[in-house]
Amino acid sequence: MRLLSVIPVLVAVLVVAGCSSSGNQLNAAGQNVRFIDQQPGTECHYIGTASGEQSNWFSGQQIEGGNSLRGAANNLRNRAAEMGGNVIYNASTPGLSLVSSFVPVATKMSGQVYKCP
Repeated sequence: MRLLSVIPVLVAVLVVAGCSSSGNQLNAAGQNVRFIDQQPGTECHYIGTASGEQSNWFSGQQIEGGNSLRGAANNLRNRAAEMGGNVIYNASTPGLSLVSSFVPVATKMSGQVYKCP
């Protein structure tokens, strides 16, 4: 019987921990990756396409001033750095819609990764 009284407390702790999630953080390598709007020049080498994601099911960050988008961008920058890139071109957020403004779905971002001097 004592176990039954612990279960609601455990559930509450898990929910609060999920709500306090700070999202994806930039690692040291990811801090050196930048987004650009113009296609890279010939001095840059195309590496491939990368994507980043910020899960929002418990955090509800989609309504806190763009934190879920920032988390997805941080995740994308970290992945681009893992690929050896330092530039992301043509970043997009497929799947962002009116529904995602109200429903806590994962935010995704993708872009083309380049290595530039």
